[in-house]
Amino acid sequence: MKIGLYGIGLDTYWDQFEGLFERLQGYQQGIADRLEQYDGVAVVNTGIVDTPERARETGKALATEGVDLIILYVSTYALSSTVLPVVQRLKVPVIVLNLQPVAAIDYEAFNAIGDRGVMTGEWLAHCQACSAPEIACVFNRAGIDYHMVTGVLDQDDAWQEIGDWVQAAKVASALRDSRLGVLGHHYCGMLDVYSDLTQLSAVFGTHFELLEMCELHRYWEEVDGATLRKKRDQFSEDFDVDPQCSETELDRSARTSVALDRLVQENRLDVMAYYYEGQPGNDRENIATSVIAGNTLLTMHGVPVAGECEIKNAIAMKIMDLLECGGSFSEFYLMDFDDDVVLLGHDGPAHAAIAEGPVGLVPVPVYHGKPGTGLSIQMTVKHGPVTLLSVVEAGEGKVRLLIAEGESVAGPVMQIGNTNSRYRFSIGAKAFVNNWTTEGPAHHMAIGTGHVASKIEKLGALLGLGCCRVC
Repeated sequence: MKIGLYGIGLDTYWDQFEGLFERLQGYQQGIADRLEQYDGVAVVNTGIVDTPERARETGKALATEGVDLIILYVSTYALSSTVLPVVQRLKVPVIVLNLQPVAAIDYEAFNAIGDRGVMTGEWLAHCQACSAPEIACVFNRAGIDYHMVTGVLDQDDAWQEIGDWVQAAKVASALRDSRLGVLGHHYCGMLDVYSDLTQLSAVFGTHFELLEMCELHRYWEEVDGATLRKKRDQFSEDFDVDPQCSETELDRSARTSVALDRLVQENRLDVMAYYYEGQPGNDRENIATSVIAGNTLLTMHGVPVAGECEIKNAIAMKIMDLLECGGSFSEFYLMDFDDDVVLLGHDGPAHAAIAEGPVGLVPVPVYHGKPGTGLSIQMTVKHGPVTLLSVVEAGEGKVRLLIAEGESVAGPVMQIGNTNSRYRFSIGAKAFVNNWTTEGPAHHMAIGTGHVASKIEKLGALLGLGCCRVC
């Protein structure tokens, strides 16, 4: 992702106050150096722009560079006419840095300087806040979305906020470049799961690739013995394989996993949603009932897969994956009123990289609500802070993000060959369930480790989406 670091100042000052320009340029270079420490970020540093004419030239240059985000550094008081031409031309998100070089001036030392001209120049090096309302006023009147970070140049809290904005922008950029495969069809009758691909594409920029089961079947038939054995070895490395898993079922799941890998590779997929049943005894049914292990491997290695063709939730899982906190496919399982916790989980693929302890690959006698029998994943999400995310298609045709922070806690879970974990929320189990459900999400959500609600809220702001944070 390219960031355009665009500083502003006032050209009149430079001849009046010796060394001021160089000092402010040094502050801006320090910002550039810290931004370049973020993975996957390239910084285009314009230096300080101090006239409307230079602003227009800078806007053209940054447009040529194709920046994804503008970080506007207010180095001292500057005219808003040096700001608007750049932002209007680029039409990308804007983060305004209102950062003083120190928390407070040393007034005694400052006043001891004695020379009021020198003192004025020193003050102007700390005068970032002066331009903040002018910039905000112009952006508001011009209908330009922006976000302001106020603080001290080298303090951690300001850079935590800047880092969250940068990561949110990286996620938005990655979503625009993502290819989401849709394999099969929605689970029939789950009206909440049905998705408007046009609307989702308009919001996230994601490309939807509609896939055919016959393509996956062709790859399934072409799996050779050596590749099958290699996949079996991967099962042993990434899963705790239950001894009750039959060789026949392990080979069947491994063959399907190899075919899924190829489907992803051939279609250059970054994320996928799937569901299929097929007629009893049909080859397609044979594949559809053996996808869980392979889709779990894809999910834990950077290609999240959502079952029941929950496309919205596949996007939520991808957002969590891009935030490097997992994103496991889940739904409400039950409530434990004695311990004031909610159990969440799902059959099908899970994010095995965020598991608490071993990830079991186990046989199950029935896939509840689905045809067939075979192997499934049994795991619990890592104990500690977690974030829940749902992409909501609201009744008015708008897309929103629904978020909650909680904690995955130890305790008994059901050993039924599914993922399920115990979660505690600050507002209590009853209030959480009521508040979450009445926001109108589909019944699935993505669960990631850590508290990342503030980053998701910033992503929503960059994408122009409403966000609701339940807790």
